[in-house]
Amino acid sequence: MKTGQKKILVIAGETSGDHHASLVLRELKRIDPSVAVAGIGGDELSAAGMTLLYHCRELAVVGLSEVAARLRHILRAYWIIRRELDKKPALLMLVDYPEFNLMVAACARKRHVPVLYYISPQVWAWRRGRARKIAARVDRMAVIFPFEVALYEPYGLTAQFVGHPLLDQSIEHLPREQALQRLGFRDRRPIIGLLPGSRQAEIDRLFGPMLGAATRIQSRFPDAQFIVPVAPGISAAALQARADAAGVAVRVVESMFYQSIAVCDLVLVASGTATLQTALMHKPMVILYRVSPLTYLAGRLLIRIPWIGLANILAGKLVVPELIQHRVTSQNIADEACSLLGNPERMKTIEEELAAVAKKLGSPGASRRVAEMAYEMIT
Repeated sequence: MKTGQKKILVIAGETSGDHHASLVLRELKRIDPSVAVAGIGGDELSAAGMTLLYHCRELAVVGLSEVAARLRHILRAYWIIRRELDKKPALLMLVDYPEFNLMVAACARKRHVPVLYYISPQVWAWRRGRARKIAARVDRMAVIFPFEVALYEPYGLTAQFVGHPLLDQSIEHLPREQALQRLGFRDRRPIIGLLPGSRQAEIDRLFGPMLGAATRIQSRFPDAQFIVPVAPGISAAALQARADAAGVAVRVVESMFYQSIAVCDLVLVASGTATLQTALMHKPMVILYRVSPLTYLAGRLLIRIPWIGLANILAGKLVVPELIQHRVTSQNIADEACSLLGNPERMKTIEEELAAVAKKLGSPGASRRVAEMAYEMIT
């Protein structure tokens, strides 16, 4: 690092955080190309100009059981970041990944390193008391849901609603016929998307039931076609092999997420960011959530909201069906899917309600707003 050059330390411990942080970094570089950035992230942050100190693929976990399996990597990454904080960077920017990031925030506070937290821990869903802890360790919050601002006000933490980063996505809008041709589909309905998640543990738990559901759906709707837009970092070949072994005709595609969802009539989707991506396209869906028994038990004790899917949480009511834990079976998924496919009026109502949900996510420009907050904190 050059003498006098400002350095920002960034931690994005998962694929989604890597993506969102990379957009912020690109905006920050437009504001001031001389800013140096290092930290934990993935391929997208590296491509945006960040020096990787540890790759986030080693840290991504879903649930308590996976933390134990990844503990060696988590501890190693933690000590690397502690050493970097000893060098007194101008700013620590944390992106989601709350348990690890809040530990790091405590280290930063002891070293008087300012902390900007982007994409708040979901204190509105569970362990609401964490808001006090966050306020004690973080200087500014950049939140992506409008209702999150009020959660931090009682503790004196400045939280700014920046809008949702998904609105910054550049989406190629193709005419339906052209999109179908590119995806290798015939123009027949229904087309059903299978989104088993962006982490291997999610896929291991959900893809099998999805494939079983596809077989059952096709018995009711013989013309049904199925597509799997694979998440970054997940092997398309492995998913295709699993589908082939199960005897299910699905098309697995890479780097065409939005084009794939655009041609779908219905989406079967793992709970998480993909539910919002689907909602932004106003597509009816069935949300699936299954974790390890230990994680589920802990969640039952701590979660204080009636829904698991972000689309339903933002709507404040059950807009799309949810299947949770033991209810995630091939038969149940197929039943919910067929119920929707056989009821065009309900499908249209869901599309209208998802359009209303999308409006609650603010306006494009979240990445730029966060970059401006970060730059303000280092100048």
